[in-house]
Order: sequence, then structure tokens, then C-alpha cells
Amino acid sequence: MLSGRTVSARKSALLRYGLAIGLGVVALAALGWWLLLDARSGPSEAEITAILQTQLGGDTTVVSTNRNSFALAAANLNSAERLTFEIGDSFFTQNWVTAPASTEARDGLGPTFNAQSCSSCHTLDGRAQPPLDADDPERGLLFRFSVPGVDAATGGPLPDPVYGGQLQDRAILTVQPEGRFLINYREVTGTYEDGTPYTLLDPEYSFADLAFGPTHPDLMFSPRIAPAVFGAGLLEAIPESTIMASTDPDDSDDDGISGRANMVWDVRKGSTELGRFGWKANVPTLEQQIAGAFHGDIGITSPLFQSENCPADQTDCQNAIKGGVPEIPADRLAKVLFYQRTLAVPAMRDVEDPQVSQGAALFLQAGCNACHTPRHTTGQHEVPALTGQMIFPYTDLLLHDMGPGLADGRPDFLAKGNEWRTPPLWGIGLIENVNNHTRLLHDGRARDIAEAILWHDGEGLAAREAFRKMTREEREALLRFLESL
Repeated sequence: MLSGRTVSARKSALLRYGLAIGLGVVALAALGWWLLLDARSGPSEAEITAILQTQLGGDTTVVSTNRNSFALAAANLNSAERLTFEIGDSFFTQNWVTAPASTEARDGLGPTFNAQSCSSCHTLDGRAQPPLDADDPERGLLFRFSVPGVDAATGGPLPDPVYGGQLQDRAILTVQPEGRFLINYREVTGTYEDGTPYTLLDPEYSFADLAFGPTHPDLMFSPRIAPAVFGAGLLEAIPESTIMASTDPDDSDDDGISGRANMVWDVRKGSTELGRFGWKANVPTLEQQIAGAFHGDIGITSPLFQSENCPADQTDCQNAIKGGVPEIPADRLAKVLFYQRTLAVPAMRDVEDPQVSQGAALFLQAGCNACHTPRHTTGQHEVPALTGQMIFPYTDLLLHDMGPGLADGRPDFLAKGNEWRTPPLWGIGLIENVNNHTRLLHDGRARDIAEAILWHDGEGLAAREAFRKMTREEREALLRFLESL
């Protein structure tokens, strides 16, 4: 893992001076930058060059910057694989309907649910945003529910006895929705070291129209926004040994970073395994992530989750007509799995831009790479196109303490209430192109990349402060680098 966290005031001054004398002449600016790096004011030219790679997804990478940038097939699929990809895409994109229906392949929606299709939340395979107001029909933000204690069978969270493990705000005609959520934002102000002010949005959540009475008095809840789904197969292909080698739960190297692995229940294996998917790395495999979303978000049963998502006291939900058992059989689930595994990663852009190079150096100097690990090499995978790829997802897939401001207070297997999995950064600069917004973090509170950085605390505090203390030009360069990913 690349390193480099702090820069002395003297070296920072030299760096700013070297950049200043190059203003107006791009070539000289770039030259001054490399000379200062060679003087060890920061990471070396080789370290920077190592992360300025267009092929973020290895051979799967596609070059695209339009609205379909997250929805393309891996570049290295053969024609037969592309056909399977397209079939999986159709089950990901099209709506499910109430049973019984003439479209038997897609009936069984609900009885309670949050969305009618995968793409309702992951629009164009991209990222959702929180609702803009109480009447906003957009989907993509959901709430996990649990109560104190641990599920004896799985070691995971205990669901609310009345509302289950997730608030369902929609339902078929014969069943009541469980309730709805409300968001009230409080403004938090701050100042960069150069005096530039900023404002953050701190969300406060509440629940209304609860159909089955009050929730448990000790209810714990966690907001989760739907992330972009491309590149997931490559994350699945990173060897477990690679992820575990980066763990440092006791911060034995005293660098302030103590990444931890989440060990979670694997439904198919019936055993505890390494978690790597979900906002708290609470899911071990992509198959289980997809089947769990079908079950919890759309109300579709599968070979992994064969019982309807109906808490015991919700009798109308229990008695509703089903769309078969399971509602998505193994062969169709496998095609959706293949589709998600082989969604291509968009290429990095503008790697020759001196400002992007400067931002890459500042990314390393600030220590962002301590959690957002740039490079991995995939191991063997059942999809040959994913095997042996050098990829640049910018994540270690580990849990990190992000401080009290981002804490949800809800444990999830080994994940504590203040811990979150490091999200990948690849594609972050294309979210606006694809989804027409720039909302980030686990609940979409950050309105752009700068705000997401400024929310960092706990293990991310040093990196946040490094960013906050940068000059305006340095901040712009760092953001320019991130927007190029």
C-alpha cells in the first residue's frame, strides 16, 4: 500500500512556490512539480504515475463518459457472454408486477417493497440520491431496522419484531405499506484554513404513518443509499488473503488507521465468511447481495431467500398471493448475477493533465490511499474475464471508524455503529453525467466530493484536515484528480 501522510510547513511552502512560478506555462508547472517531488516533498513520480492509469478495471475497462457509462458490458466478454449479459440486464431493468399476472417470469412483487425493479434505485446502474422533498417519488434510500441483540442463527442484527429488518414504504393493493420516513437537514458550518467558508448538511430522520403501531423502544436504524453497481465482479475477485493482509485492528503500525474485516453469514455455505459488499461489508458474495436486494427491496423470493419478507404479525402480507416458489428461480438469478459481475468499469480520464497529476500527489500526501487503496490484482474467478486483472478501485473493502458525525449507532455483524466499509472511488467523477447529481456518502448527505471529504472523522480525520488546510489551488487539484476517476 502506498504511503505518505503529512507534509511539513516548509515543504508545503516549497511546493506552493514551485507551483506558483509555473503558472501560465503548463510544461514548466509540470516540471516544477516533478522536481519538488524528487526533492521528497511528497510521493515520488513513480508513485504518482502508478495511480494515473486509464484502465481502472483492467481488461474489462470501457471508454465512456455519457449517461450509459455505468451500464456497459465488460470489454473482454465474448459473444455468448454478451448474450447472457443482455438477458440479465432485462431482469435487472424491467419492473416486477403483482401476482398473478400474465407475465409469469416477472410476477410476485411485494407484498411489501421499496422498489419495483433493481434499476428503480440503481438508475442506469448508477447511484441514487435522497429525496428532494416529502413528495419526491425518487427511490434509492432505505432504512435498515434492528433491536439490541444478535440473531442466534447467523450472528447478524436482530430485526424489529413488528417491522422486520427494513422499513417497507410501498405495498401491493391488498396490503398496507409499513410506513414512511422523513428527513430534516440541519446546516453545519465550517471554514477552510485559508478562510473560505463551507456548509454541510446533517440529516435528522424520523418515521411517520407506521401501520402496525410503534417500533421497538430501542429501535436502531441505518439509512442506506443505493450505490453504483458496476465493477462488483472485480471486487468479488480480489483474493481474500489480499483483503485480510491489509487489516490492522489494533493499529499496530501506529498510523491512525485500523481497518477491520467484517465476518458475516454466508447463506449458501451456511457458515461465517469475509464480508465485502454493502455499506458495512455485511454481505459475503455478490450472489447474496443481489438475492438479498430482491428479497428486501422488491419482495422477490429466490433460492437463497425462499420465504416472503413478511414479519409474523403482518397477516395480510403473509396471506398475499405469491408469484411461485421461488419467484426468481436459480437460472434467472444466475443471469442477473452474471450481468452485475460483468458490468464494465469506465476508464480514467485526463491522466496527462498536470492538475490531475498534482491532485494525485496530494491524494497520496493526505493519506487518502491508506483506506482508498488504489490498486489490486484479482485472483481466479469463475468468470474468466475477471481473472488476473490489475484494477484500480480505490478501496480496501475494510471497515473503518468514520467518527460520530457519520455513525448510525447500529451494529451489523462485527461492524460497529461508527464503522463503514471504504467505498470504491472508481467512476465517482461520472456520477453527475449518469445520474444528474453528485450526492455522496452512505445516505447521500454530501452534495459533492468536497463535502464528503469534510465529513471524514475518526480514522479519516488526518486526511480531512490535510484537505481542509490546503490552498484553494491544491483543493481544486485534488478534486480534479478524483473527478477524473
